[in-house]
Amino acid sequence: MKNITYSFVFVGHRPPVGSFEFNTDILATNPINLSVVLGVLIFFGKGVCASCVFQERKQRILSTIRNSEELRRGAIEQLEKARVRLQKVEVEADEYRTNGYSEIEREKINLINATCDSLKRLENFKNETLFFEQQRAINQVRQQVFQQALQRALGTLNNCLNSELHFRTISANIGILGSVEERTY
Repeated sequence: MKNITYSFVFVGHRPPVGSFEFNTDILATNPINLSVVLGVLIFFGKGVCASCVFQERKQRILSTIRNSEELRRGAIEQLEKARVRLQKVEVEADEYRTNGYSEIEREKINLINATCDSLKRLENFKNETLFFEQQRAINQVRQQVFQQALQRALGTLNNCLNSELHFRTISANIGILGSVEERTY
């Protein structure tokens, strides 16, 4: 880079031996450079038509563009199909959601009704059980009271009865039975 700058700055300066520099003297180098460039182009460019190369390149570019357009159209079609399918799925999801919520509400109401019925049956069963137990307790108390009263009456009778009272009671009963027999004949 340094050499190039020096060659432009010092136009008449010669490069040192063994180094490479551009010759900036136009009159001395131009015909030589042109002949070398033309020779290289002719030698390596035989059979190569510039318009053919450009035409082929143009065809490849156009083919690539056509392929890209076809792929773009296909992608757009697939995108539209996906959008339609998405809308369809969203509608179905809304239907499922709506149906699911209404089904949940129905199940909830049915469960509440069944629970209420079960509670009513349990309440009735509880009331019947309480009534039955109450009646049973009342009957037990009655039996105990009756037994206690009977035992007191027997105890009182046994304490009060002596042989004389016993004899008078038997005589009175025999007299009653005798009068009843006379009336029947």
